[in-house]
Amino acid sequence: MSTKFRGSQEHQHGSSSSSSNTSHVPPAQAAGLVAILKDKSVDELRKLLSNKDVYQQFLSSLDEVKIQNNVNDVLCKENLQLADENLRKEPRVVELRNQYKIICTTELAVAQEKLNELEKQKEEMLKLNSPLYLLQWIQEAMNNTEEESENLHQQVLDREIDLGAFLQKYKKLRTAYHRKSLIHLAARTSNI
Repeated sequence: MSTKFRGSQEHQHGSSSSSSNTSHVPPAQAAGLVAILKDKSVDELRKLLSNKDVYQQFLSSLDEVKIQNNVNDVLCKENLQLADENLRKEPRVVELRNQYKIICTTELAVAQEKLNELEKQKEEMLKLNSPLYLLQWIQEAMNNTEEESENLHQQVLDREIDLGAFLQKYKKLRTAYHRKSLIHLAARTSNI
């Protein structure tokens, strides 16, 4: 705490505005300073005003300044202790930060992999439901049905199947083929 002897400054500057300079000094503290200065001789007071070392020595001898210096010393020591504790904790903080980065990176990689898999599934589903794919699927189903019909026809020609079973199966296959053919034709001519 830097306490200044306000009267000396006023005397040096020829100013008489003592009410504005002492308004922030508590009355009890001002009274204590007046009592200390009252016991000083005029020569001692002049030395205080003219010699910085004497002035500093006088300030350091005041109880309020001693208390303030002690508080300052205690706060500095506590601050140093906190700084030391923080420095001792720094390796642990760095280790935890690295672990956090590893965990985040790992979780991100897993999430990214899952996202990629879901994107792939989405693309496959969109592909399976695309008009072009549906047309191809219907065309393949028609071709398969046509091939089954021809195989069945060949079996009847080779006498591997009797005529009654042939007619029943052949009728089903041809009905399925024509149904698929009509769906295919309708899909191709629509705005799909």
